[in-house]
Amino acid sequence: MKSLLLTLVLCSSLALFAQGGASLQQNTVYAGADGKFESDADTVMIQFNINAQDDTAKAAYDRASRAAEQIRQIMRSNGIDPKQAEISFFSIQPVYDWHTNKQTLLAYQVNSSVSLKISDFSKVAPITQQLTEIDITANQSVSYTLDNIDAAKQKAIADAYRRARESAEAVAKAGGRSLGEMIYASVDTFEPVRMFAQPMPRVAMAKAAPAPTAEFTPQKVTVTAHVNAAFVLK
Repeated sequence: MKSLLLTLVLCSSLALFAQGGASLQQNTVYAGADGKFESDADTVMIQFNINAQDDTAKAAYDRASRAAEQIRQIMRSNGIDPKQAEISFFSIQPVYDWHTNKQTLLAYQVNSSVSLKISDFSKVAPITQQLTEIDITANQSVSYTLDNIDAAKQKAIADAYRRARESAEAVAKAGGRSLGEMIYASVDTFEPVRMFAQPMPRVAMAKAAPAPTAEFTPQKVTVTAHVNAAFVLK
């Protein structure tokens, strides 16, 4: 029964091993396993847009500039260098009325997207609350992530390898053999997909009301890996 089990496992392993593109050898066993590593988030990203509209391009630009200066002041008041913020795009475009046969210019709109990464989570509440008080900021979102992702990947790989080796050892033992050295391995890692919260609407809030993020714990970040490995059978 053990010989039959070993034969079936080895046959399925050989098929999978061939798909991996590695050359097959006699007296080997192939195993694959998933591993993961969970870590507390170490970085928070705050994203928001600046949307200013006015009758002329200059007036819209000036409104956006005043809002940008308010944002810089908010950062400085929270001990953050404005240079930490990154802008991903900036545009000035006309706004037309398309409800009539004649194209009518209504206004000009300035749009830009800004993101800020910080490691001090205690600053999230005051920054987000102050940003909502600026009348031309919109689509504000907060997400938590892991900045040192490479260290987490290594730990996920180690966990996947341990599981793969344990599986190979179980197969070898079932066939009355022992496991030798590893002769082949392939690794795939998967970074977590960054999930952004829905944009926060601008609402009138009492100053005594707690921030939406108050007292909640940021979700852990999970990094996963898959390891395929081949071992010699003794």
